[in-house]
Formats: sequence, C-alpha cells, structure tokens
Amino acid sequence: MTSVQKADVVVVGSGAGGAPVALTLSEAGAKVVVLERGPWYSVREFTHDEVGVCRRDFFVPYPYDGYDPKTIRKQGQKEAHRTSEGWIGVCVGGGTVHMSGFFYRFKESDLRLKSMTGGVKGADLADWPLRMDDLLPYYDLMEARIGVSGQAGINPYETRKRPFPLPPLHSHPAAKLLDQAAQSLGFHSFPTPRAILSRSYGNRPPCNYCGFCGDYGCENGAKSSTLASLIPAAEDTGRCLIKPGCMARRVLVDRDDRVTGVEYIDPQGEVKRIQARVVVLAASAIESARLLLLSETGRFPHGLCNRSGLLGKNLTFSTFGKATAVFDRGELEAKLGKAGMDLPFLLRSVQDDYWMEKTPLLLPKGGTYNFLLHHPNPINAAIRLALDSKWSLWGQKLKDRLHKYFHEELWIEFEVFGEFLPHQGCYLDLDPRVKDRFNLPVARITNRHHPASDDVNRLMVRRGMDILEAIRPAPRKVTPWTWATTTYHLQHGTCRFGTDPAKSVLDPCCQAHDIKNLYVTDGSFLPNSGGVPATPTILANSFRVAHHISKSFRRREI
Repeated sequence: MTSVQKADVVVVGSGAGGAPVALTLSEAGAKVVVLERGPWYSVREFTHDEVGVCRRDFFVPYPYDGYDPKTIRKQGQKEAHRTSEGWIGVCVGGGTVHMSGFFYRFKESDLRLKSMTGGVKGADLADWPLRMDDLLPYYDLMEARIGVSGQAGINPYETRKRPFPLPPLHSHPAAKLLDQAAQSLGFHSFPTPRAILSRSYGNRPPCNYCGFCGDYGCENGAKSSTLASLIPAAEDTGRCLIKPGCMARRVLVDRDDRVTGVEYIDPQGEVKRIQARVVVLAASAIESARLLLLSETGRFPHGLCNRSGLLGKNLTFSTFGKATAVFDRGELEAKLGKAGMDLPFLLRSVQDDYWMEKTPLLLPKGGTYNFLLHHPNPINAAIRLALDSKWSLWGQKLKDRLHKYFHEELWIEFEVFGEFLPHQGCYLDLDPRVKDRFNLPVARITNRHHPASDDVNRLMVRRGMDILEAIRPAPRKVTPWTWATTTYHLQHGTCRFGTDPAKSVLDPCCQAHDIKNLYVTDGSFLPNSGGVPATPTILANSFRVAHHISKSFRRREI
C-alpha cells in the first residue's frame, strides 16, 4: 500500500448524487477529491454508434467476463444469475451522461405516501422527514446550475413557484394532436421539462436536435449531465480533483465511530488510502450499499451503518409500462404540413393520474405518462419490427419494413413512471459466491414486485392507450408493452433516511446515524421511488445536503 493522501472531503461517485456535493464544498473552500470507478469520456467519444455505445461496455460493464458483474434473482427465483442490470452509468458523470433528461419534480404525495394511503398491506412505507418546501429552493438551484428547459404554468399539478431557466425545446407538430386527444378525455398535457439546453447557456451550446439522447452521451454538451455542467465548475475552483478509474472498496472509521477516509483501488490495481474529514457516498443505491456492506468492522459485523439491520433493504426501482401507436406519416403531413416533421422530440407529459382518489385499486398512487417519439436507433427498430412479426421478417423483407418505418410511418409511444412499493421481497445483499475482478463479493439483487404496484401499472398503461387511440388522424394500431419494472437507470432505497435510527440508516440530512461525518447522497436515501424519474430529486437533495455540510465546514465543526 502506498503513502496516504489527504483531503477535506472524499466523494465516491460523480453523478447526480456526487457532483453537487463536490461543487458546493469546493466552492466553500474545501479540498475535495472525487473517486470515480469509470473512465472520463470527452465529447469526441460520444458518437451515434449503436453497437459501440448501446450494445457493448461503453457505459455498463460486461457481466460475464469476470470484470464487474452483478447478480439478480427475480420474482421468487432461488438462484441468482449474472447480469448487467443494476448499473446506472460507469463513467465520470454517471447515469446523467446517457440519461434522456426527463426532469419532473416530486410531489407532496411522494413525500407523504404512508400517511396519505394509511399504509399498504405488505409494503414497508415511511413518510419523508422533510416537506416539499424544504426541497423547492434546491430544485430551483439545481435547475439553474445545470440548465433545464420547460414551460411553467401549464401543468396544473406542478410543484414550482418560479419559471424554468430555459424555454422549452421545439416539439414535433404531432404534439398538437396529442394535446387535443388528451383534452378530449379530460387530461391536461404539458411540455415535458428536459435537462437539455434549448438555447446557449453559459459556455454551452443549445441542442442540435439529433434525437440521440437516451442511452448516448451528448456530442456538444447540450445535455445537462453533471459531466457537462457541474464537474467543470467544480474543477474551476482549483480545489476539486476528479480521479477516474478509482474504485472505492472500503470506508474507513476509527474507534469513536467517526469516518477517517476511504480505501480505493487505482487504475493500476494498487490499493491506496485517502484521509478525509468527511466522506460522501454517491455511487448509486446499489453500489453505495454494497460498499457499506464491504466495510464491516468488529463494531459493525453486518456492514457499516447497519445497526438498524436496514442496510440494503427497501430497494426500489420504478414501474415501467409502455404502449406504442403507429401512424401514417402521409396522413399526418396532410393535416399538419411537412414543417417540423423531422423534429425528434414530442415533449408531452400527463400527470392527472398521479394521485387517483377514486381508484378501486389498493394503491391510489399513480405516476406520470411521458409521451415521446420512438428512439431513432436502427438496430433496436429492426429488432422491434422482427419481434412484432413474431420473427417472420428477415433479409430483404426486414429491410423493406425498415424503410417503411423510417419514411412512411410515425411511431408515438408513452412510458409510465409509477410507484414501485418498497417491501421485504426487494433488497440487496452480497453474493456469497460471485466476486468481481478484485475478488470482492458483488451486489446481489433480489427483485420482487409488490402486486399493488403492478396493478397500478396495468391500469395506467390502459389509460395511456386511451389517449393514443383518441388522436386524429387515428393510429393504424396501438400496442401495449407492459414491462413491470426497470432496474437499469432508476434505483432507490437501501439507505433510507428518517429521524428514528431504529427505522432508518440516515438522518434527515443524509448523515449516517451510526457514523459521524459519513453521508449518502445518491438515490439510497429515498424511502420510495416516486411517480417520476428521481434524478432531479437526487440532484436537488445533494445540493441540500451539501449546503448543510458547507455550513458545518465554515463553522469549523468538521
């Protein structure tokens, strides 16, 4: 082991949970080191190569070559198998680099799910130790620091008091037809807020409307990833050092249960230590919990910060329903004209079913309908078309079908982001057999769905299809794809925050109950998944926690 390094603060992870902390504390005068296990990509490396980016290990490690697998058991399986599920994004900027950037805010029902439902049988619900007013200033701060586009005052259910920093992006003309269809059914559609620049912002250029947002890095920095926005600003302070290719393997504490630093493996495979007065974990809900489980000591034999026994528990993802409508492009052009028909963004959302008072279902908490155009990936399109034909299309027939898809049709679809209820059947622990390239136990995911979440998901898919079917000119067909959950980009829980150390891992400021000056700021703190993607909330909360730490730093309390 080489000589020990020193810093005021060590942040593990550079994505939504880590970058706001690194920026805020370096601006406050602290010496900050960010450990990121993945590479540091430049914009020149962000291409539209679907094979290289989406179907290789550009963002997510291979699970089968002894590198960095995870294992998973689904819906009652006894044996876990290797998987690439559970990763978000292994690079500087984390999952914000390849996110689509749908930036909705949580609502009061997300924060009060237990009290508003009275509890749901079989679910482990907990209200947040915060109110929405505690988060609103940090939502505003986050949007201003990274750059978010949208239009305030349209969504009757929005939780905001200020306009967006940027106007909305240009939407496809078919958005008008969807607005009319939604209104005819009593729904209120609104422009989808995006973490994408609609015009120049600081030294970053606006979106070039290539359409390759989700699953890709942005080739001009218009997507408001932490890589493009917060990381450069943190570096500009001269007090923040980003160390790519460095994997944290243990959090270090002293006999007084105070954090002292982090042990990590550098790009050459050498084990090193860095001392710190504060350690902030932001490696993802799964990897942060894994790191704490790997950091067991004599005083914490079942994992650091695990006196409550809740470390790794209450793991949640997001329910994920989907349906697609196929339209004749010629019919749409006859009604709308050809101007703007090549724009890649539909940019429409509906939140009327976020809370459903009159539903007969066990869970009244719904979620968000996000309407969008089909992704322009050609390989994915070919697979989808072949699958729709029950694999009867191949060769020239498949090529002809692809030509029709790209030139004669328009596919409009929606995704449902809904509440994934926390319960005892979904959790994380260490796999007893499978290890990574450094001979460390990997994270084992046990994933079962609470049936109430699946019931709501099916209901929302049906209601979303009603909107698609009401569009005129009418779609040729509407096809449901009711996947029950997504485990790739949206993960939460494992280190739930709260006021009672017996019922939570973190306090309301996301400091561990058991260890002084150890914080967790990724999605681990969330008691529940919410009815929208949690990335904006993770960013906002990270700024909130960083503000708390910076005040202690300035008072010389740490």
